Formats: sequence, C-alpha cells, structure tokens
Amino acid sequence: MAAAYIVEAVRTAGGRRGGRLAGVHPVDLAAKSLDAIVERSGIDPKAVDDVIMGCVSQGGEQAMQVGRNAVLATKHLGESTPAVTIDRQCGSSQQSIQFAAQAVMSGTQDVVIAAGIESMSRVPMGSTAMFHMKEGLGNYKSPGLEEKYPGIQWSQFMGAEMIAEKHGFSKDQLDAFSLGSHAKAIKATEAGLFNDEIVPVEIETPEGTEMHTVDEGIRFDATLESIAGVKLLSPEGKITAASASQICDGSSAVLVVSEEMLKTHNLTPLARIHNLTVTAGDPVIMLEEPLFATDRALERAGMKIGDIDLYEVNEAFAPVPMAWLKHTGADPDKLNVNGGAIALGHPLGASGTKLMATLVHALRARGKKYGLQTMCEGGGVANVTIIEAL
Repeated sequence: MAAAYIVEAVRTAGGRRGGRLAGVHPVDLAAKSLDAIVERSGIDPKAVDDVIMGCVSQGGEQAMQVGRNAVLATKHLGESTPAVTIDRQCGSSQQSIQFAAQAVMSGTQDVVIAAGIESMSRVPMGSTAMFHMKEGLGNYKSPGLEEKYPGIQWSQFMGAEMIAEKHGFSKDQLDAFSLGSHAKAIKATEAGLFNDEIVPVEIETPEGTEMHTVDEGIRFDATLESIAGVKLLSPEGKITAASASQICDGSSAVLVVSEEMLKTHNLTPLARIHNLTVTAGDPVIMLEEPLFATDRALERAGMKIGDIDLYEVNEAFAPVPMAWLKHTGADPDKLNVNGGAIALGHPLGASGTKLMATLVHALRARGKKYGLQTMCEGGGVANVTIIEAL
C-alpha cells in the first residue's frame, strides 16, 4: 500500500472563552491555519485535492459547511479547492487526518489538507442541540435509543467521574496531574518549543493591534493549592474545572501527501503515517475507549507500547490520560511532554490536528522516532494515529 506523509502541521495558539480570539470569526480563524499550511510547505495551492475540516458545533457561524467557507476565505486556496466538514466529536480533526491519509494511501487523492476549527466563544458547546430542544424542535435521543438506554443522560462529566472511580484515582491525584500539565506547558512556552507549530493571529485589543502567539489558558501562577481550591463540578465527585480541559478557541491543519507528490513538488516530509485505528465501546462511560483503541492500534502495527517515543493523549479530563497510563503501562515521562488540554485548551473540532502539530514537532525537536496520538470522543469512540518522524 502507498505511504502517506505529513509535510506540515500547524495550529493557532489557544484562546480562552471570551478571550483574545473571541473577536475572530471561526471561518477566518480556520482560514489562518489553511493559509499557513500553504505558505510554510510551499505546496502549489492548485495541487490540493481536498480539505477535510473537523468541527463539532456546526451551527451559527460554523454552519453552512464551515470547511468550504474557510477555503473561500483564504488568501491562497481558490474556488476550485473542494472541502468537506466532518464531526466525530472531539476526534473530528484527528479523523480528518485519517481520512486524508486513507485517500492518499488508496491513490484516489494525492494532496489533502486535514484541518479543524472550533470557536467555543462564538458557537457554545452543545448549542446546536440545546437550541433546537429549547425551541421545541425535538431531541437527539430517539425513542429507539431511549429503549436501548433508558433514562441515560449522555454526559462526559459523568463519564470522567466514572473513570476516576473505576480506576481508583483520588481528587489529590487528579489535581497533581493537572498541575503537571500547566508546568509542562509553561516550560515548553518559555523554551519556545511551540514556535514552529503556532500560526500568529492578528487581534484587536484595548491597547491596539497585537499578534496572538501564546496559549491563553496556561496558568503561569498555578499551584497545587490554587488547583485544589477549585469547586467540584459535582458535590459527590472528584472532578473540578481545574482537572478538566479548558474551553478554547482555535484552528489547526496538517498537510498529507503521497510519495509521488513529495518528489513532484520538492516537499520535505516531517513524518510518515504508520497506523490508523478507530474503535468504539461503552457510550455511557464514554471516555475510556482510548485505552482499548490503543491496544488495537499497537496490535495492528505489530508494536508494543515501549516502542513509542512520545504519546499525545487528549486531556479531556485528568482521569482519561491517567487511566490510559495505568492500562497501557506507558512511561509517564513520554506523555503530553509539552502539556495538554488542561493547560492549553481543547478546541473540540480543532484538537485532533492541533495535537498532531504538537506531536510531530515534539518528536523532531527531541530527535525521536515514533509518536502515538489518541483522543476520547463523545459516544464512546476513540481514534489512534501512529506516526514515524523523519
């Protein structure tokens, strides 16, 4: 089978809800990452066969095919560039990468941009369902689904609490993990380790025009005491906002090409895509599936967890990567080495390509070879992508 290569991987710095990126329309924010892919890779825009855009909340400013609208808003991609918008919940743009790789590996396309967008400030999480329910336009839970799962309210918060309880994690352990995420993100930011992946975004502030280049969610003054003092989300639970991913605005993109296109366009690959896996399991506990998806991916790749040099496991909630570490026996020093979503933010549909940008550049900066990325997703689904840095 033909190989698929990553030539460039970029992301915007995250913006807090109502923060520095809240004034940027999501279509224009997505266009920033698409333009950066073209500019940094040097690819001929006319060679791009497709753009696959992940987005979870496809309503309001992210409605009406936000992927296509983002292409039309770019400086470099023209009207002849197709695009599609997909939703695999938090794994939407990781699935974009996998669809792009599958297209290249099958020989049906040669140059595909996988991307993601989510402005959680301008299109609030859950608003696409809540608006219709509020207006009496129906509920996503059908009679058939209710019959199979009577009385079940699909809740990621509940799933996170269930994982913490199942794996025996205390609140103190969750808080300590969360502090570690901030500490790693601070260290990476101060060392300039994100410079190669971040796309500067021009924003307007009360002080004038600025370039947004630093992840706004990082708590540079975080302490264990300040994290421990955050209110519990449920009085009987262990999870707080400090041990959950931050609501975030951002976009990201990855350029995936065939070996032939590397030669035709004189491109330098950053990585080769080694394995693509997606699995599904319990939709109630929901967020535990990365554990089992990783087992399946390693088996299919003929690898062991110790063969992987770095892991990016999305920090939707602290218990998820903690349970993943416990289940796989992975080295915690290889996990989310530049911090995770607890510190950097989780812009839903943009997180898949965002994490890939961080993983690719972290592998190359450290001179490492294999990276594994996985993400828990609504409905009990999980993607795993294994790459080989070049």
